[in-house]
Amino acid sequence: MAFIGNQPAESFTSFATQEFSTSATTSYTLDHAVTNENEIALFINNVRQQPGSGKAYTATGTALTLSEATASTDTMYCVFLGRALQTVTPATNSITAAMVGNDLISGKTALGAEPADTDEFLVSDAGTLKRVDYSYIKGGGITMVDAWRLTTSYQGDATISSNLERVDAPSGYGTIGTGMSESSGAFTFPSTGIYKVSYFQSFYSASPASRFVRCAIRVATDNSTYNEAALGQTSVEQLEGSTTYCFASCETIVDVTDTSNVKVKFSTDVSDNAIYTAGNSNRSDNQMLFIRLGDT
Repeated sequence: MAFIGNQPAESFTSFATQEFSTSATTSYTLDHAVTNENEIALFINNVRQQPGSGKAYTATGTALTLSEATASTDTMYCVFLGRALQTVTPATNSITAAMVGNDLISGKTALGAEPADTDEFLVSDAGTLKRVDYSYIKGGGITMVDAWRLTTSYQGDATISSNLERVDAPSGYGTIGTGMSESSGAFTFPSTGIYKVSYFQSFYSASPASRFVRCAIRVATDNSTYNEAALGQTSVEQLEGSTTYCFASCETIVDVTDTSNVKVKFSTDVSDNAIYTAGNSNRSDNQMLFIRLGDT
C-alpha cells in the first residue's frame, strides 16, 4: 500500500484485551475508554455477546453495563476493537517452519576459526530452544601430542637432566598443539588436563651382563618432590662377544591440575654401571611421549 512519509516500523498487529473478575453484578469498569459498545467484543464463557441497547451489553467511556448479572463462576473478557497494538515483534508462535527459508544462513559471514568458549549455539532441549556456550559442547579428539628424546648415551644410573631435545628427525615427524617445555630434565605441561606420559628406552652392553635395567617416570605435584609413578624393567646378558641390546618401557596417566607444580622427569638405573642408556639425535633410540587426553 502506498503511503507518504517514513515507512512505518510496525509490522505486526494485535488487539488489546481485558479479563474481568466476575461477580453477581451487571456493572464493570473497562481498562480503556470507548465511544460505545461497538468498540469492544465481549465474551462470557467463551460465547460472544451481542452489543447494543436491549441486547447483551452497552458501553460508554469506561463503563460496561450488562443486561443480566454475571455469576462469580462465569469467565468474561473483552477485546478492544479500536485499540490495535502495532509492534515489530510477531505474535508468539506465529512464525512457522514454512516461513523460514532453507537459505536463511547461506551466504552469511563464516566464522573461519574455532568458536570462542563463550560463543553460543542453539539446541533443542526436549523441544525447548535454549542457548549453550561452545565451552560445554567442544571436545573430542587429541589436542596435544609431543615427543622428546635423549640425544647422548650414558653409563650407570641417572635422573636425566641434560642432552634432551624435541624429536625433529628424521623427516615426517609432527606434533599437535602447544608442546612441552623442558628445563634441567623437568618437563612442564602447556595446560591443565589429563595426560598420558610414556617412556620408551633402549639399553646396550658391550661386555657385562646386568640383572636389571630400568626406566622410570617420576611425577611431582609440588614442583619439588618427584615420586616414581611408573617403572619398566628388563635385563641384559652379553651374547656372542659383541654388543647386546635390550628395551624397557613404562606409561602413566598424569592429572595436571596446576602447570606450575605438576612436572615430570625421567630416570634409569642398572645393576651394572657399565650398561649404557642409549641416546641418539638422528633417530629415537628412546622417546618421552606426551598426549593430552582431555580436561582435568
